Amino acid sequence: VQNQRRGLPRFHPGAPDPDQSLPASSSDSATQAWQPSLPLPNSFLPTVSLPPGLEYLSQLDLIIIHQQVELLGMILGTETSNKYEIKNNLGQRIYFAVEESICFNRTFCSTLRSCILRITDNSGREIITVNRPLRCNSCWCPCYLQELEIQAPPGTIVGYVAQKWDPFLPKFTIQNANKEDILKIVGPCATCGCFGDVDFVKTINEKLTIGKISKYWSGFVNNVFTNADNFGIHVPADLDVTVKAAMIGACFLFDFMFFEHSLAGL
Repeated sequence: VQNQRRGLPRFHPGAPDPDQSLPASSSDSATQAWQPSLPLPNSFLPTVSLPPGLEYLSQLDLIIIHQQVELLGMILGTETSNKYEIKNNLGQRIYFAVEESICFNRTFCSTLRSCILRITDNSGREIITVNRPLRCNSCWCPCYLQELEIQAPPGTIVGYVAQKWDPFLPKFTIQNANKEDILKIVGPCATCGCFGDVDFVKTINEKLTIGKISKYWSGFVNNVFTNADNFGIHVPADLDVTVKAAMIGACFLFDFMFFEHSLAGL
């Protein structure tokens, strides 16, 4: 399956979305290693030093997440472990994420399955671990909703992504290691993404917008016959790297909750 990278809009904090998109530069992610410059001061959740491996995120204002197409799932109509490439705004791969889950959970728990997502850099070093327990996913059930635990480096909890009950809109919070709310994420009432992008807006008090997470529409064929999704995380460049890591985890959660499907479910 040939994937085409589309132009992705830059998003400026506190300003509305631009009317026109700026094309992202192309680059060979397999042969080039991206080296960031010195990190900027962090605006949220300041830390004394960067967790090992998160320096790649220190100056990014756009993070691209591309789910790899699972040919085995297409052929057999079964759910396989998800794999994602995480790229910078030049399209260069900085991380690779692999889902760890058992076949029973993928078959019978489907999109609610418990799993661990291990995120490694280009050298194979594990940088971020995302733990997802088995939880409910219903607007009629206000308790035991979805939650992710973010560890960076593995074994050190730096944040959580927690679903908040709402009868109409998808709502989530980004929390620090003490489970104190830092940012809110509000999605649209319709998240099918059949004929366009789906935006999850990040706010502080649901009035001031500081960024967004977008699921980009890949076209009818890809949406129907594969479960490969493309996301873009638009953030302030000086946002704390642990919060950016939590945003990556939030993308995985949104993919499982709203966009995961297979031929078996058609």
